[in-house]
Amino acid sequence: MRDLKQTGFNDRITAQQDAKKALLAKFKPKAAAPDPEFERLAEKRAAEKEAIRQQHELAKAEARREKADSEAARMAVQRELEEAAEAEKRAARKERKQLTKEEQKAARDARYAARKSRQR
Repeated sequence: MRDLKQTGFNDRITAQQDAKKALLAKFKPKAAAPDPEFERLAEKRAAEKEAIRQQHELAKAEARREKADSEAARMAVQRELEEAAEAEKRAARKERKQLTKEEQKAARDARYAARKSRQR
């Protein structure tokens, strides 16, 4: 059976060496070929970053607008409360002045009546 293959010692040694070289060649690093999509991938990532940045910018602008609106509403309510307090103070002052005017008129009338009663 051995004779059918007609292999000698040297043939077996060279076959073994070739097999060993092929096995070692699997582990050697291969030359890196640049990815043709690399440039487009970088552009795509840059576009995605820009889109995300714009979304964040819009969200921040919306938050600032909402904050400004709520601040304006709060200031309007505060202004209305202050105006109501001022109106209440003015009304109270007018009422006090009216009372004092009436008291002054009553005192003046009393003096007038006293003077009239002394003259008679």
